[in-house]
Amino acid sequence: MCGRFALFRWTPAFAATPGFPTDQLPHWSISPNSQVLLLRNVEGERQLTRARWGLTPPWLTDLTKTPAQARAETLAEQPMFREAFRLRRGLLPANGFYEWRGAARKRPYWLSGDGVPLLHFAALWEAYPVEGHVYLSVAVVTQAAASQRRPLILSEEAQAAWLDSEASPAQLHALLSSPQPQLRERVLANLVNDPKLDAPECLTPA
Repeated sequence: MCGRFALFRWTPAFAATPGFPTDQLPHWSISPNSQVLLLRNVEGERQLTRARWGLTPPWLTDLTKTPAQARAETLAEQPMFREAFRLRRGLLPANGFYEWRGAARKRPYWLSGDGVPLLHFAALWEAYPVEGHVYLSVAVVTQAAASQRRPLILSEEAQAAWLDSEASPAQLHALLSSPQPQLRERVLANLVNDPKLDAPECLTPA
């Protein structure tokens, strides 16, 4: 399950995207309930904004149950996700994500793009009003898989289709099974296992 990712390096073009926070800091370990950068279409223009990682629909009453992931194979039918899938789709930019593998003793791995500075994960977002303010929240879409459930990574063409408000249900369902890019993998030391560590040391190789 995609539970941690990182965004610590970006291009000048990405930083020029409308809405990019002037106080944006690099993060090597982003986990659920953290603030993340959400890329979405606003009145025909791609914009960045901050959102909480943990989907919070306005009708939700139990705020301890805010899912960080939405499974690609069921999100179109589940009440938690189906309306956002139809109307509120976005992207989470990332340099890569972490994966733990093994039986008795799991080892952390770092997965990143092969020659690509930024990956874009498919995501769903919601707005939650609180006392006159509207807070955004997000869930990352995960691929169907037998074991590890990785984030659904979209190509540049697929990103445009995912953000298109006019995309048909058939087009959207096709994107949920998009071919995935080749990723670089690196086994890491156990420093990243510390959930409080958010520093370059997270990527210390084994």
